[in-house]
Parts: sequence; C-alpha cells; structure tokens
Amino acid sequence: MFVSSCSPSWCWGNLLQSQDLLSAPRRGEAVPNKSGSLAVFHLSSYSFDTHGSSSSWSLLNLKDGGTTVLFSDPTVQEVVWLDDESLLYINGTSSDIKGGSELWIAKYSKPSEGYKAASLPAPVSNLKTVSPSDKTVNFVVSALTYSNGTIYNQESAPKKLDTGLIYESLFVRHWDVYDKPEKSSLFSGVLSLDDDKFKLKKEIKNLMADADGAIETPIAPFGGADDFDISPDGRTVAFISKTPYLNPANNTQVLVYIVPFDGTLKPKPINLEGKDTNGHPLPEGAASSPKFSSDNGALAYLQMYINGYESDQNNVFVYKIDSSSITALWKPWDRSPSGLLWSGDDKTIYLTAESYGRVRIFEAHIDDDTPKEITAEGNIVALHPLPSGDLLISRNSLTSSIGYSIFNPSSKHFKTLLLPTDVDPQLADLSKITVEGFSFDGAETKVHGFIVKPSDFDSSKKTRLAFLIHGGPQGAWTDSWNTRWNPALFAEAGYIVVAVNPTGSTGYGQAFTDAIQNQWGGLPYIDLVKSIEYLEDTEEYNYIDFDKAVALGASYGGYMINYIQGMPLGKKFQALVCHDGSFASQNIYSTDELYFPQREFNGTLWDDPENYSKWSPSAHIKNWGTPQFVIHNALDFRLPISEGLSVFNILQSLGIPSKFLTFPDENHWVLKPENSLVWHREVLGWINRWTEARADKVIAKVGKVQAVLNAQDEL
Repeated sequence: MFVSSCSPSWCWGNLLQSQDLLSAPRRGEAVPNKSGSLAVFHLSSYSFDTHGSSSSWSLLNLKDGGTTVLFSDPTVQEVVWLDDESLLYINGTSSDIKGGSELWIAKYSKPSEGYKAASLPAPVSNLKTVSPSDKTVNFVVSALTYSNGTIYNQESAPKKLDTGLIYESLFVRHWDVYDKPEKSSLFSGVLSLDDDKFKLKKEIKNLMADADGAIETPIAPFGGADDFDISPDGRTVAFISKTPYLNPANNTQVLVYIVPFDGTLKPKPINLEGKDTNGHPLPEGAASSPKFSSDNGALAYLQMYINGYESDQNNVFVYKIDSSSITALWKPWDRSPSGLLWSGDDKTIYLTAESYGRVRIFEAHIDDDTPKEITAEGNIVALHPLPSGDLLISRNSLTSSIGYSIFNPSSKHFKTLLLPTDVDPQLADLSKITVEGFSFDGAETKVHGFIVKPSDFDSSKKTRLAFLIHGGPQGAWTDSWNTRWNPALFAEAGYIVVAVNPTGSTGYGQAFTDAIQNQWGGLPYIDLVKSIEYLEDTEEYNYIDFDKAVALGASYGGYMINYIQGMPLGKKFQALVCHDGSFASQNIYSTDELYFPQREFNGTLWDDPENYSKWSPSAHIKNWGTPQFVIHNALDFRLPISEGLSVFNILQSLGIPSKFLTFPDENHWVLKPENSLVWHREVLGWINRWTEARADKVIAKVGKVQAVLNAQDEL
C-alpha cells in the first residue's frame, strides 16, 4: 500500500517547526581581508512559499558585526579577497564560451561595477589566490579533465549515444555516482595588471597533467579547497591525491605532492617513502590539510599511519622545503585533529579536533610537548588569523547555526559578532533549549552523551524519550548544528532527546574509537543498554517517560536500529526509525569503499566469514516485534537500497506495523529541502503515532507478530 501523507491531527505542528529549521538562513565561514576590518561570507536559504532557493554573499564588519549584502546573483559562486578593497569571484556562466565560466573583480564598495578579468573554458571551483606583487595575482582552481589532461566542458564534450559503462577495476560507483573517466585537476593562472585592470594573459595550465600515474585533487566525493594550498610567494602549490598505483576501493593512502606554480616540473610526492627526523617510517594512511607557513619554508599537513583505516588518528607533520625532511609533531597526543592553521609568526599551529562532544581549538608551539585546549564551548567550523593576533571564528552549536566571533587566544575571550538566534526569527526560540552532558559506566569505560530538553521543559512532568544513535560508526554526537539529524528539532517536537556516544565514537581517545573493530553489535550495544539503565535508575532523570520511548538512527545508527529490533533493548521502545542502515552484514561487499568492511570486520568475507555474520541483524529476525519505519534512498551506493527493502519486506511479512520511505534522487543523506521536509514530517509523525498510542494496542500488535511467526514455523 502506498502512503504519502501523515494525519494532520498529530503532525501539523511538527511540520511548521521543520519548515523553520529548513528555511532558516545557512551561513558559510567568514573570511577576513588582510587588515582584519571586514570579512565575506556566503548565505543561502530556501522558501517553502515560492519553492525556490536564494544565494548571496555578504560583508561582515569585524568591529560591530553589521552585515551588508554584496552579491545576490546566484551565478556568483565563490568570492575571495584580493586586497582590503577588491574581491575576485567566479561567475558560473560565460558570455564567451558555452559551458564556460569567468573570473570577475569588484570593489566591495561598488560590487555592481566590477569587470571581467578572465574567460575560462569550463566550469571551475575551489578558487585560491596569492598576490606576489601589486601587479600580479596568482590563482589556482579545480576543474574536471579528460584522461589526457585536457579540461572537460560538458557542453562541448562529444555526445555519447549509449549509456553503457564498463569497468575492469574499482571503483564502479562511489557515494552517489558511477565512476567516470573525467577526474578533477588543479589549474594555475596569472592575472596581470594592464591599464588599471587585471587580465588573464595566458591560458590556465593543468598542474597535474604530467604526473606519474593518474592522480586527482580535490579527492572525490568530499574534497575541496582544503585539499591544496599555494605558497605565499606564489611559486609552489601543494596538494593531496590518492596513491595512483593503489586501488582506491581497498586503500586509503593519500600522498602529499608539491609542484611549481608555473607547471615547469611534474608533481613530486613528499611522503611516499622514507623516515621522519626521528627515524620512524613515514605513515601510510590518508593525508589532508596541506598548509604553507608564511615564510614559505615549511608545509604542515595531517596524516594517518594505517592504510585501509579511514578513522585512524590524524597526526601533524611538518615538511621542510629546503631539506626535504619530515618531522612528526606532538606524539603522543590522544586527539585526532581535522584542521590546522599557522600563526602569523609561524611559531604556533592552531588545530581543530573533536574532544568530549565538541570540536575545539588547540594551540601548540612547534617545540611544545602537546597541544593545549583553548576553547571549550560550541563547534568550531573555521578559523582565520587577524593582524591583531586574534582569530576570526565561525562556529555553531546544538542550538545555533553558524555564527561569528573574534577570539583572543591569550585571554580565551569571545567577542560575538553575529549570533543566528538573535537575527534569524526561525531560530529565536532555540536559545531556550537546554543541552546537558552526562556520563555513565559503559561496557569497558566511562561513556559520554548529551541530553537535550525542549524550550518548554517542565521537570515536574513526564516527557517522551527520543533515543538517537549516531552513524559512522566512528563518529559522534557533538555540540554542533545539523539540518538533517537535529536533536533540537526532536526536543521541540515534545521529546527529551538522549544522544549517546558509545564505543567507537570519536573525540574520546583513539583506543575508544578503535575498540569497535569486530564489535559492531558487542561493546556499543552494551553501552547503549547501560545508558538506558543508568537513566532509568537515576532519580535526576525521573522526568523521562520511558513508557513512551522511541529510538532512531542512520547509517551505523540504522544498523543498530535493525540490530536492537531483534535484541532485548528493542523491546524498551514503542517504535523504531532506521535510515539507510544495513540489514545483512554478509551483503556489505555491495558497498563502494571495500577497505571499510575489511577493517571493521577484521578480515575479508572469504577468509573470515564468521566475523560478518556474528553481529548481523538478519540473524535475529524471529525476535522482531517493534513497529519500525524504514527509510532508504535509491542513490545510496554506500549502503544500497536492497538493505532497506529487505527489512521492510520482512517486517510486512511478519505483520509488524511498518512503513517505508524512499527518495529516488537522494543519496545517503536527504539534502533537497522539499524532500527533507517530507522526511521530517514522516519521521515525526511516526514516532508521535506510537508514543501517543495506548499500551494495549502495542501489545495487540506484538501478539499478531508472534502468531505470524508460529504459523510460519508450522509450514
């Protein structure tokens, strides 16, 4: 039976709150000009009245937090500072070349009076610049290329008459697309001053065309401008790429390359082999975030040691340009940084890393023993140095989308410039929501989690429970904003939200993260059970109505929903929601990145099949009985839709109340606003339905399930 809507009697109010979440402005990071007086940021929003989106670029005054719209034209795709007054931006259209793009320059005081500086032969992105002199601007962009290095323009590409795709190596498909021959490369160009205007005099040059082997940057599917850097003197470009001679589906190794900006030499990997300055072998895992020092003498980057493990600990390395030596910094330090930034004097490196449910800033001098934490609250999204020594911070939290502050590393003081809950009416009430941390004794160690209470919370009343299980599994619930799985939204729908970070979660030390290997339904499941027991047994949490509890999860969290469906924990919930979760672990080789299951299950399906079947939800079908909503998208190539269909087919065959939702045009995530609105409407409607139902109705449903199982056993 096809069902497409929920009953207005119990979903209308939640629909309005979902619209607020999804239509609220979404800001990007704020990037300052050289003097630190202004910053530029991107803002997008979606209107459910017009069913259309808007995109703009704005100025942020770093003295008083005032904002001014610069560009509201959606063809303006990326904006960077050239100097204190001038901006360079990508125009996503071209008046000269069909399917091409353009670079434009404008003063922030007169944004509509800009001029075209370059016509480019194809779409480009990830614009970065340096200005070696007042008369030149060196820029680098990324673009798709053919295998011979020629830039790819879809409008002028030869038209293919068939749709067949043939493969003799992996990947076949990755994330949400089938692998194509066209790969991303970096192109360099120089804008030269001519009669008071900068112009492109020569064609842009592919810096990767002469490399040994087929390399790609930014690395698909999530790579961006952080995958490469230009030295301040404009002479050298550093970038990362998967190791060309290793199969990307079975390996995570990433190399750091350097290449002359003018492309006169082929790219050279700096970390392919050898030892660091302490005599230890160089790491063989994924690398990221190459950043040049301001004096051009060093390149810092992050890298993991283990090839084939995408959640290994990131370590900090510094490559000296003159000696080609590599030094590992701050070992041992039991956090895994995700980003880095040199200070203006090159004596300090600022790192961002998860720690106890928050992404914090750590400060480390080159000769320090270990980085020191200098921020405690919120989730750091981006940071940029200011001439004063302060940092311009873009950060969010569980109760706020991205806002902007100036942070003093010495005093640890934040000066708020823009707070979304103050300026966005859709988010105004979020400031009343309470977020608390809690911890308990888990399977092997202390486990941490969050409790989110609604804005109208009353401790004298019982409130329903929404128990959220995160994905990854090497991930974490953090004090951060999300428009897909937002605990604040569930809280405002009338729930106490409990979000636990069980064994395997990130931000609590590498040993805790690693401990989930070959333990998918083991230690994490015990942690989740113990979290519920702890909350039930602690008087402080008597306001939680455990008789009206639901559990929801996506990805690994979806796997865990399918797993607890057949375990005792599943019986504690009135209903379950599984988004893109796995059902039969033996089927996981239909995924894209094969190194993932081989690491997680400690072997291959053919050599260690018992590891794959050990924790499979499919082994416990006869214990199923809790009403379940299954969501699975057609473009999810990481966890193919057959997993979700299998769960729904079985639930229906067993007579268990169940619902299935799919989006043919979405991947592992639901990203399109109209689809996301449906997702929220249906999910909230489902959990409301079962937490408002009488207990005797649920018992009757479970009795029906047992009757179906008994009948099947007799056949």
